[in-house]
Amino acid sequence: MKRSSLQFLSPGFLRRLLPFAIVALALSVLSVAQLAPLTRAQDGQKISAAATNGTGAPSIVYPTSKRGETVDDYFGTKVADPYRWLEADAAVDKEVAAWVEAQNKVTFAYLEKIPFRNKIKERLTSLFNYPRYSTPTRRGEYFFYTKNDGLQNQNVWYRQKGLDGTPEVLLDPNKLSADGTTRLGQFSLSKDGKFLGYGVSKGGSDWTDVYVMDVASKAKQADHLEWVKVSGISWQGDGFYYSRYPAPEKGHEMTTKNENHQVFYHRVGSPQSADVLVYEDKANPQRFHQVYTSDDERFAFLSISDRGKGKKGNSVFYRDISIPESKFMPIIGEIGDDSFGVIDNVGDRFLVQTDRGAPNGRVFLFDQQSPDEKSWKEVIPEKPEPLGGVSTVGGKLIVTYLKDVTTRAYVHSLDGKLEREIKLPGVGTVGGFGGRNDDKFTFYVYTSLNSPGTIYKYDIATDKHTLFRQPEIPGFKATDFETLQVFYPSKDGTKIPMFLVHKKGLKLDGNNPTLLYGYGGFNSVTYPSFNSLRLALLEQGFVYATANMRGGGEYGEKWHEAGMKLKKQNVFDDFIAAAEYLIAKKYTSPSKLAIHGVSNGGLLVGAVANQRPELFKAVIQQAGVMDMLRFHKFTIGWNWVADYGSSENNEAEFKALRAYSPIHNVKAGTKYPATLTTTADHDDRVVPAHSFKYAAALQAAQAGDNPVLIRIDTKSGHGASSTTKSIEQNTDIYSFLMWSLGVTPN
Repeated sequence: MKRSSLQFLSPGFLRRLLPFAIVALALSVLSVAQLAPLTRAQDGQKISAAATNGTGAPSIVYPTSKRGETVDDYFGTKVADPYRWLEADAAVDKEVAAWVEAQNKVTFAYLEKIPFRNKIKERLTSLFNYPRYSTPTRRGEYFFYTKNDGLQNQNVWYRQKGLDGTPEVLLDPNKLSADGTTRLGQFSLSKDGKFLGYGVSKGGSDWTDVYVMDVASKAKQADHLEWVKVSGISWQGDGFYYSRYPAPEKGHEMTTKNENHQVFYHRVGSPQSADVLVYEDKANPQRFHQVYTSDDERFAFLSISDRGKGKKGNSVFYRDISIPESKFMPIIGEIGDDSFGVIDNVGDRFLVQTDRGAPNGRVFLFDQQSPDEKSWKEVIPEKPEPLGGVSTVGGKLIVTYLKDVTTRAYVHSLDGKLEREIKLPGVGTVGGFGGRNDDKFTFYVYTSLNSPGTIYKYDIATDKHTLFRQPEIPGFKATDFETLQVFYPSKDGTKIPMFLVHKKGLKLDGNNPTLLYGYGGFNSVTYPSFNSLRLALLEQGFVYATANMRGGGEYGEKWHEAGMKLKKQNVFDDFIAAAEYLIAKKYTSPSKLAIHGVSNGGLLVGAVANQRPELFKAVIQQAGVMDMLRFHKFTIGWNWVADYGSSENNEAEFKALRAYSPIHNVKAGTKYPATLTTTADHDDRVVPAHSFKYAAALQAAQAGDNPVLIRIDTKSGHGASSTTKSIEQNTDIYSFLMWSLGVTPN
């Protein structure tokens, strides 16, 4: 399997079990005084709906959130957890289900009163209604790719003979459910293109069911594999490797801690009960195990990580499938903080990407005959810029780097010799460069904050770029907008990059509505990239800003380490400094500044809203990790100990977590910004209990008139499960922010 496919297998993919890219949004608003503010219910008692707020309009009353007596002991420190009861799954607990229903009733009653909500939905629908394609991948004479006509709930897979052939539908996920919330996860073609293995996720869950299709006839086979998670589909011969968990307790599929990750080999046409167990480790139930194969399918590689014990890296083993009864042998046998991923084999040797001894990444050649580390041959040495992707295609290595969060790309020979830089269309973000060793060309996508994702065909031998597909968004002109990158000092003087985009001719008068987005964790990079929905923001005079805080991967592993565990406060300081910079430079003011974060970014905005509530007017917290003392108790949450630390196993880490945990730092009597929290019933990555407990705590503490609402979606997961769900969710987020910031949409 190519490095470009290691997203299912590498530590990078494991980090992405937390992040989910939801593009920051576009907004505009009317007067806050026209909506009745929410009023805090004291000690679980409802305030009479007949009470008024001085405008004659009835006050909106939060639902009752009872307080329990639960107290935990951490290293001698007693910590109350009054909303522990909200950790129960609403699907099986009637009390929690009633709380969810009551919260949604209040939230949607508020949102429905926003007079321009339907107008926002119409605009977002229009902005999203244009054809979107993926880069093609080849098998023999056929090319495979996805297309969405514009408003289809799920992208459709097509195939065509040659680049000029007639497209034909291969697999349409929109036909898998009536409401469009069933989507594809894995999509893996066998090397000869005869079979397709694909994963199906229902309602946004991370659980997938895997099926097999005969590509020529498009006939679905009898194969059906259940409880697959943290897995690829890696073909070898007439079958494939995949990873799964034992079936969880019925009724608790969305919350039960996932343990005992197993690797199986499935032969096409056989039942799952006949699958061969390849690897498991019952003594270490919180390890991830995946097996993937080389491009020629001669070698299988086993990757093992132990992030639940706080280790960032992984071990890697190999097996020569051509040798009967061969065993897995180590490339690197111990699990530490260094990451390793096999890119591909060159004969009997392996190209391996690692950060061992190189925080910015490097590539070495591993020889089975001389396996000790001192014999590893350097192929791509570490550079000042962090190494991004490495792929073998057409007998070459294509290597990308990040320079101040923008992509650079180069062609190397397989022995590491630099042959040329690939001249990209502009300064922005580039992805792709996948393919097989017999390909003559590859494809890549270029995007920036004001450039839609455009696909280019790249001829490897001639260095020729050809425009392959360019999006056409009705009425959009890139020249109407200006993008720039700025650098600002954080609290400790560290220089932090930030991208801005806005209409040309912006006046720096401190009165511009501004949305500041951030993530800052898990070595994940917040790239400058385009999203058509953001145009609704820019059209109304918004400034959109993305801060590249420490904790991410923008400047390699050292940048990541500077924002994790005991140093997590650096991330919050970086984000607060971004807000202060925007205010000092007269882009905006506290009354016009909103912040937005998703998942780990939801933790970010929750923490900074607690620390500096006066700095922001509105907060959007989506699917955030809000209980930093108990995140490891649910589903895959133990995976995050490697970044956050552990409240149970390390006293210093407990103190650091307690100091910023959003739920534990809400203070009664504080005037908090207008806050909208979103979650969903099928989020089995960051379980809804995080958002439930946070909303309950914030509603009880709010001393000001700003609303504190929670929106709980159904048949959706860590991200929106369909186009329809996405537009509905974004409509409510945009409407809430527009209303809160006092911007009237044109």
